[in-house]
Order: sequence, then C-alpha cells, then structure tokens
Amino acid sequence: MKKLKNSELDRISIEEFKKSKKIPITIILENIRSAHNIGSVFRTADCFLINEIILCGISAQPPNKDIRKTALGSSESVGWKYEKNIDVAIQKLKDEGNKIISIEQTTNSISLENFKPSNNGKYAIIFGNEVNGIEQRTIDLSDMAIEIPQYGTKHSLNISVAAGIIIWDIFSKINH
Repeated sequence: MKKLKNSELDRISIEEFKKSKKIPITIILENIRSAHNIGSVFRTADCFLINEIILCGISAQPPNKDIRKTALGSSESVGWKYEKNIDVAIQKLKDEGNKIISIEQTTNSISLENFKPSNNGKYAIIFGNEVNGIEQRTIDLSDMAIEIPQYGTKHSLNISVAAGIIIWDIFSKINH
C-alpha cells in the first residue's frame, strides 16, 4: 500500500465541478457562529457534489479568511447564496419541491439510520447554531427532523462533524 500524491487523485477542475450533475441536496446553515465550521461544510459539500449552500442569519459569507482557511477553495466550486431570513429560503425551496429536513433532536425526529431518501427526491437540510441548534420556528417550517444517534455523555456534535455524517449518509443512500 502506498499513499497517493495529490497529482494521482484524478481531481476535477472547478469548471468541471460546476458542470457536474449535482446531488439533489441543498444545505442551509442557520446562524452559524464559526466561519471555520462554514468552511468545513463547504469542503464536505464539494466532496459529495452538493447542489448548493444557503447561508442564513449571522452566518459568515465568502470571501472570508476563516471560511477560506477550512474550505480550501471549495467556496469557489460549491454554489452558495446568502438569505438573511431563513423563512424566505425555506419557502422558495418548498416551492421548488424540496423536502425540508432539520437536523435536530425533537419529539418526532427519526434516527438517521431509519431515513430512506427517495432516489428522485430533492432535499434541503438545515444545520443550526453551535450553541442553540435550529430555532423552533425553523423546525415548525420543516417537513421532518433527523437526528444522529449518540450514545456517550454528550448529546451534540460539532456542526461540521454532523454535516459530514449526514451528507455522507444521504449521499450513500441516494447513490446505492
């Protein structure tokens, strides 16, 4: 076994990425305090050909040195936009046929392993603030909530870690 060099990884260019068929997932980031977390989500979104990211509320926007530090250029490849009011973003996505999913622990949330996405469905997945999570009014606008099962003493994950788990899981289910 030999570690591959970057030149051996057969990566596509930004132009090729923009022309690629995307996974029908839009990521919504609601009031994310850390630009480093936002950059990490951009990087994960690039890895799995996510359709776009919508930044809402207090979430920082590119160009931003702290986003750039963790995004490693993916804020140039992944489509994104800013919408101050998340309600507006959600309504537009609903009008476009997206199922709105909050990633949050709620009374009716389903465990991630039980979520079965449709191969032809469109999804908007919301991740919330590092301290307070997703706001209740946003949950009220959602079609469903998914939670990541956790078994230790802590019952939360860093938003960038949660995004990686959720995006990989849904990507895998849609593509298999």
